[in-house]
Amino acid sequence: MLKNKILLVVICLITFSGFSQEKKESPYKTDFVKDGIWITSAVGLNVLGVKIIQEKDALSLTDLNNLSKDDIWGVDRWAAGYYSEQANSDSYIPFYASFVMPFALLLNENERGNAGQISVLFVETMATTGALFTITAGLVEKSRPLVYNESLETEKRIDSDEQRSFFAGHTAATAAASFFAAKVFNDFNPDSPLKPLVWGIAAVVPASVGYMRVKAGKHFLTDNLIGYGIGAAAGILIPELHKKTNKNLQIYPTTAFNQGEYNFSSQGLALNYKF
Repeated sequence: MLKNKILLVVICLITFSGFSQEKKESPYKTDFVKDGIWITSAVGLNVLGVKIIQEKDALSLTDLNNLSKDDIWGVDRWAAGYYSEQANSDSYIPFYASFVMPFALLLNENERGNAGQISVLFVETMATTGALFTITAGLVEKSRPLVYNESLETEKRIDSDEQRSFFAGHTAATAAASFFAAKVFNDFNPDSPLKPLVWGIAAVVPASVGYMRVKAGKHFLTDNLIGYGIGAAAGILIPELHKKTNKNLQIYPTTAFNQGEYNFSSQGLALNYKF
């Protein structure tokens, strides 16, 4: 497929663009305690979110019979009833490919010397995105577009896994990974002529995933837009928060998290910006 060949070319460009450059100091600063708390808290929230998702109820037959496309927002209504196993399968190609982009950066001389630090930031980015997704998907009741497809078996339409359309996790994770790669490349190579291309690919890859997730009947347009925004924000902001030049923006430990009957006690992190 053409888009996969383009993605491969871009990964190669990212990989080899820094070989001839003199190694530079990392633009980021990490802290063992703060980043350790961040990752631990995010992983804990992921566990909590998965637990909530696993305990979601299937859609009752009464609720299934009461579903109406007329109750869906106009911007999403056109996708109700979409279903394609092929589109679902194809969406995993750019999804998995996006995770290669950050690791390809580590082959550059500038980034290779800071592989451990970049890996920590990447784990934070993906864990944060995952926490936001699992908690939201577990708490929000929203049927996927395929549930409105009356030609599908009832068992599939009422399955609990098909009742978590909001928001699009695949799109969010892909956006987080691709925008993280672009942001790190940008910060380590501020003068590179490849920056527009790298940022362009970072934007296109998750968009392609979102398109295929809609076509597959897994998510509505707004689910993908929210997922795209959350993933892109995490991919850009987490490296930005760790930049040495961001002296006005601070991260510090906080206390605990509680949600209804689910109790998760842990230290967390808060952001503070000095104007």
